[in-house]
Amino acid sequence: MASFPWFQGSDNPYGVVFETVGGLTERIKDALEAEFGGVAVRGEISNLARPRSGHLYFSLKDNQASVRVVMWRTDAQRLPFDLADGLAVRLVGRVTVYSPRGEYQIIAQAVEPEGMGAQELAFRQLFARLSAEGLFDPDRKRPLPRFPRRIAVVTSPTGAAVRDLLQVTGRRWKGTDVVIVPTRVQGIGVGREIAAALELAGLIPGVEVVVVARGGGSAEDLGPFNDELVVRAIAGCPVPVVAAVGHEIDVTLADLAADRRALTPSEAGELVVPDAAEIAMHLDRLGQALHHAGAGRLRETRTNLDSLAQALLQAARQNLEHRKHRLDRLKSSLEALNPQAVLARGYSLTLTEDGRTVVRDPSQAPPGVIIHSLLANGRLTSRVED
Repeated sequence: MASFPWFQGSDNPYGVVFETVGGLTERIKDALEAEFGGVAVRGEISNLARPRSGHLYFSLKDNQASVRVVMWRTDAQRLPFDLADGLAVRLVGRVTVYSPRGEYQIIAQAVEPEGMGAQELAFRQLFARLSAEGLFDPDRKRPLPRFPRRIAVVTSPTGAAVRDLLQVTGRRWKGTDVVIVPTRVQGIGVGREIAAALELAGLIPGVEVVVVARGGGSAEDLGPFNDELVVRAIAGCPVPVVAAVGHEIDVTLADLAADRRALTPSEAGELVVPDAAEIAMHLDRLGQALHHAGAGRLRETRTNLDSLAQALLQAARQNLEHRKHRLDRLKSSLEALNPQAVLARGYSLTLTEDGRTVVRDPSQAPPGVIIHSLLANGRLTSRVED
């Protein structure tokens, strides 16, 4: 006690009472909470931590000071966007003291981004995250079937969107069945319902294309079509999806994820089914072109046949002439070898009496034998005398 100047010996003349650290901290906490209560403060987030408990812990700082902030899980779950280091925010909460460290901190109850709305920031963050996953890539867009036999329409069964779409498809093409998958398209929690309806539509037997539609509305009305569940349901649908939200200015994430975007439900009807009148005109033009092509082909074929016939006739004549010349040469050769031709030149042919053997040696015709001599014009019969 002697180290304190107001103490003399072991006495305590001033009546100083020493309190515990916990007691002092509690008094400071009570005074701080009573003095400040609720606060509204702005700054930049740093040192953000997300433990498995779901609470958020971070510092809020500016160029002069820093304060610790905690946001309990129940409040954190209501944030429409994600907190991140470096994000400038405004928050509302209450000041308190964290007794174990003797530090004052803010219990945040609501946070919004500085300079933009919470919904806008949530939209930008979701867009960036889904873009990084490739859900909006043009390469994953699928072509629509040319002549679908069955389509599914995810929309409100009582809205104008479904009436417009059915009117267009019915007028353009009679060969397509339309299945309505009912769902709400506006209101709290609608995104989950739309996503479930899209999943159901993709499982209907025979469905070749799905249309998700609503009849326009304000940016707030189109909120469900920026829901992550809806975007993933569109990207995961087994058949092509046409988004017909019905608003030309506001592009939703559903429009970006769909294989085709239609500005209105009526335009969606024009995209998913062909126009029977146009098909008939096209077939008529094809028929005429086929007729003209066939006539031209027939004329060309006939001309080719005439040319071929002329060529065949010429080839036959040449072949016949060649054969005639060859026959003449053979005839000349045969005539040269013909005994009659030899006889015509003054020679004769001597045969034995029976006429079967040519006499080539005198021994074949001894005296007294009858022989026959063939001449060019007749025959002589002689008896050999010598």
